[in-house]
Amino acid sequence: MTVSANGEGWGKGKFGFRAVMSLPGAAVTLVLILFALGLVFFLGFRINDGSLMGRGFSFGNFKALFTDDLYATVIFRSLIISGLVTLATVVSAYPVAYFLAFHAGRWRGIILFLVTLPFWTSYLLRVFAWKVVLAYNGVLNSALMSLDVISEPLLVFLNTPAAVVVTLAHAYAPFAILPIFVALQTIPGSLLEAASDLGAHPLHTFRRVVLPMSMPGVLAAALVVFVPTIGDYVTPSMVGGPASTMIGTLIKAQFGKANDWPFGAALSIATMLVILALVMLVKLADRKFGSRT
Repeated sequence: MTVSANGEGWGKGKFGFRAVMSLPGAAVTLVLILFALGLVFFLGFRINDGSLMGRGFSFGNFKALFTDDLYATVIFRSLIISGLVTLATVVSAYPVAYFLAFHAGRWRGIILFLVTLPFWTSYLLRVFAWKVVLAYNGVLNSALMSLDVISEPLLVFLNTPAAVVVTLAHAYAPFAILPIFVALQTIPGSLLEAASDLGAHPLHTFRRVVLPMSMPGVLAAALVVFVPTIGDYVTPSMVGGPASTMIGTLIKAQFGKANDWPFGAALSIATMLVILALVMLVKLADRKFGSRT
């Protein structure tokens, strides 16, 4: 390749190399994401006739979705459960991330290894382990009975929304710890030293310096936890009861036993729109808190 004095040949070659290297990722994005998303939107406006793709186009699926109180109730319940999971996960993850960032020292690597250790096991196994813990004859009831706290096993632990919240919060804890830890690590140590030299109380330093500067990580953690949990159907099916049915369970049923792919697609679109609205709110909050850093 001939390179001109101003480097135009090299620039064109560099652009071509980048274009070639980006083709695999672009192909995966196009086929596995955009095509799948377009197919969902296509199915959402089809009329169910027993076939996978349906026939004709109609807004009937969305009309049924917004006129039936059942689906509004399930979507609202999914938002509440996912919100509680997000709150519990972020609140419990922040102290761990704070300790890792400022006090772990030479133990940081080992603790990070322990944080990511659950990823080495199947998600399904972790949910099943919580089912064993919360069951009628499970670990929790047995421990309370051995301590004479209760005289007989209780039914309030399993098949409840609380069981779903606890299980999901444990499963997604690493997803919250790591973003907050990264955000805390970006805080210059000189700011904390300056606050200490000026006589600021540690709690005051945390409230005025550490917490505001770590909010982008907190918001990212909340988003990473909330988005997958609102569509989860495995955990509500295994540790939750009828009162814990979430939108993911209904979507799975439409694509499974009900064999109504168009309506399942409409439910998926409605869920995506709700998530998109919440993501936009988080982005606005991120800009607001980011302006303080």
